Amino acid sequence: MEIGIDSFAATKSQTGGHNAAADMKEMDNLLERMVLADEAGLAVFGLGEHHRREFLDSASTLILAAAAARTKQIRLTSAVTVLSAADPVRVFQSFATLDIISKGRAEMVVGRGSFIEAFPLFGYNLDDYDALFTEKLDLLLKIRDEERVEWSGQFRAPLENAPIYPRPVQEPLPVWVGVGGTPQSFVRAGTLGLPLMVAVIGGETHRFRPLVDLYREAGRKAGHPEEKLQVGLHSLGYIAETSQQARDEFFPGYAEVFTRIGRERGWGPVTRPQFDAQNGPTGALLVGSPQEVAEKIRRHSEALGGISRFTFQMDNANLPHDKLMNSIALIGKEIVPLLQ
Repeated sequence: MEIGIDSFAATKSQTGGHNAAADMKEMDNLLERMVLADEAGLAVFGLGEHHRREFLDSASTLILAAAAARTKQIRLTSAVTVLSAADPVRVFQSFATLDIISKGRAEMVVGRGSFIEAFPLFGYNLDDYDALFTEKLDLLLKIRDEERVEWSGQFRAPLENAPIYPRPVQEPLPVWVGVGGTPQSFVRAGTLGLPLMVAVIGGETHRFRPLVDLYREAGRKAGHPEEKLQVGLHSLGYIAETSQQARDEFFPGYAEVFTRIGRERGWGPVTRPQFDAQNGPTGALLVGSPQEVAEKIRRHSEALGGISRFTFQMDNANLPHDKLMNSIALIGKEIVPLLQ
């Protein structure tokens, strides 16, 4: 099982006007964490895509490229690229360029995103939410597999024997599909034979098993070999020397962030009992000691019928940089060996 980190490049300057000094410091810290993840032996580091004040990841491939120049082994991916609101030609070109810079370590996870700001920002209608993704994924895969592309669709000008460059080092360039809880998304990924990254940030992870089964069944029906039908799991997590320490450090920022997001979506405020319940044996949060979290990852894998990748999302809880660095070091030193 591959173990990695996902980040949304959260910045402490989340309110008020632009604070260039704070943003530069946060970017330096993020790159330092990416270098440490590489040195600690983690398999992958992913960056999300948001278009909000509290995140610095709106142009994530630029950050990944900066990390590529400073790292040696770790794979560099998106988590996720909001393909519905992007041009697949430019997405492919950006990641192909990243693949060249990193000498064959680039990947992408494409999805529709959990926030909607990208749609009006780039001139798309939310009523076309699923149709946009379906069409653009089709074009992206065609570009990935063919150097010259003949294509037409509803939302973009047609391509007539168009050459798409540069080409990546990896053939084919790895493309995962990021999903939440929509059954059609699981079936689509399986039908296409693409690896699946499941984002579970709340509830109980084992409840996603029927959806993962739908994915594998669709893949088998489409004739894809089992080894192509990989499943990854992305969850909120944080490691400290003891479980109590990890939860005490993670909860305040987690509660602040998710209470704020909850106000936008009609949720109630986050409470400590809710948080502790989510850290129970079947809950989605993986906040605790290395031994406790490694065992929980193993249980989650068994509950989902086997996963090939797990990524921790930990930097949106307003934790200081030194604690995030310590958590990454513990993941590499203790969790990776325990799972191996």
